Amino acid sequence: MQIPKQATLLRIFVGEDDRHDGRPLYEAIVMKAREAGLAGATAWRGGMGFGHSSRLRTMKIMRLSEDLPVIIEIVDARDKIDAFLPALEAMMTGGLVTLDTVEVLRYGKDAD
Repeated sequence: MQIPKQATLLRIFVGEDDRHDGRPLYEAIVMKAREAGLAGATAWRGGMGFGHSSRLRTMKIMRLSEDLPVIIEIVDARDKIDAFLPALEAMMTGGLVTLDTVEVLRYGKDAD
């Protein structure tokens, strides 16, 4: 699978405790992106952060999780990302979504 040199980065900010249909929201988003045939998705767990509520979420030594921030990143062609946005919107009740134009330097073992 190849993606164009000029692509779109979809970045989604949610909380670790956010849910969709009984499963973690970040997991549901990654699985939906896979189902949609997008090039790839990665969920990153943050060690500290805050959002619109200004409630600080942080990882402490004695606690493994306190609704930590999670960032999901998906890169693909703009039209594929645009087609995915309605499904994403239906899954989210809160959070932040950003879109950036990015340059893809290499993708896959046959990329040149």
